[in-house]
Amino acid sequence: MLIRRQFRRFRGFAVIVAVTATVLTSAGCDGGGGDNASKDRAGGGGSVVAPGKPGEPARTLSATEAAKAAAGVDTPNSADVRYVRMMIEHHAQALVLARLVPTRSDSAAVKRLAERITAAQQPEIDAMKGWLSRHGRTERAGGHDHDAMPGMATDTQLEQLRAAKGKAFDQLFLKRMITHHQGAVTMATEVLSQGNNVQVEEMADDVVAQQTTEVSRMRALST
Repeated sequence: MLIRRQFRRFRGFAVIVAVTATVLTSAGCDGGGGDNASKDRAGGGGSVVAPGKPGEPARTLSATEAAKAAAGVDTPNSADVRYVRMMIEHHAQALVLARLVPTRSDSAAVKRLAERITAAQQPEIDAMKGWLSRHGRTERAGGHDHDAMPGMATDTQLEQLRAAKGKAFDQLFLKRMITHHQGAVTMATEVLSQGNNVQVEEMADDVVAQQTTEVSRMRALST
């Protein structure tokens, strides 16, 4: 969590750097035409010290460099896009699992859990699809290899769930959903270290928080 907060501060600081550099450039231009102002104009503006990423030294940026740094703030990278595309499919399977519960489960607690999963993850799917659309990306045709998405149930495991009833179903459902949630947390943790987009970071933070809590609840129900 501390490292992620440091990255957030670094990204936010890039914007501040650009604004500060612009202010310094303007000050140099309006500063009465002295030698220092002339040097600033010749050099393209003032310089700004920008803190480095965690573990890296600070850097001195020119106004031009600061502007370039700010231009890259929050731009989605391949890790962001891959995560959103894969998590849409991952969430979709969670909905498939949850929708098996009402007609197969004998547990009121398991039914409430399934309702919460459906209520949370369908809006998240819609939000992720909207994110792809806003950034000019489409959902990848043909889906993804399940092996690339940790926690996904196989076709055989889904058939086992569909065939189960009562307590046997409840125990199998909890087992599968715990694994599924743990896989989602793994994916979210990876994009938090590899991605660049703040909105994706926020979505991934939500996945880690919500699904870690639900894993604890499901473990309590399965004992």
